[in-house]
Amino acid sequence: MVLATRNPGKIDELRRILEPAGLEILGLEAFPDMTEVEETGATFQENALGKARVVAEATNLPALADDSGLVVDALAGAPGVRSARYAGEPRSDARNNEKLLAALAGVPEERRTAAFRCVAAAALPDGRGVWEEGSWAGRIALAPRGSRGFGYDPLFVDPDTGLTAAELPPDEKNARSHRGKAFRKLAARLRTFLADG
Repeated sequence: MVLATRNPGKIDELRRILEPAGLEILGLEAFPDMTEVEETGATFQENALGKARVVAEATNLPALADDSGLVVDALAGAPGVRSARYAGEPRSDARNNEKLLAALAGVPEERRTAAFRCVAAAALPDGRGVWEEGSWAGRIALAPRGSRGFGYDPLFVDPDTGLTAAELPPDEKNARSHRGKAFRKLAARLRTFLADG
């Protein structure tokens, strides 16, 4: 299946998560002529299904996509579906994290609650699709910690361990994460979905 991203961190993470399903996962780097799919939906579901359908049709292979984001309670749900572009173009994890910390300046720790949300979708070249959701509740740290992961991982504190997502070993992060939960649920449906297609 083709994973609708060129983000090496996300590709590696999803290969680990989907390994038990026995799927060969290709990233968009295997299709150099394929342009990046724009996320124009108003919801995570619209974006995930839209990306999966475009990539499946363009490559004539089943495709996987997700749309994930950070929802911060004190910011009325921002950055939300705009998480990757929160600080504008060009996209930058460092600038997104800086903007988030600035937006939360002065907000006490008990009010820095947040959740990562993910919709994972699969689509066939004929346009049929399925999707699943996952979430991971936590809070936003006062400063970045850790060197693993990508995106908001250095700021997102897991409540059970007290570690940021960037401090967790990859397998432990995948076991807890929004993306891991959504893709494990989706993987359980893929054999039937692909057989029906």
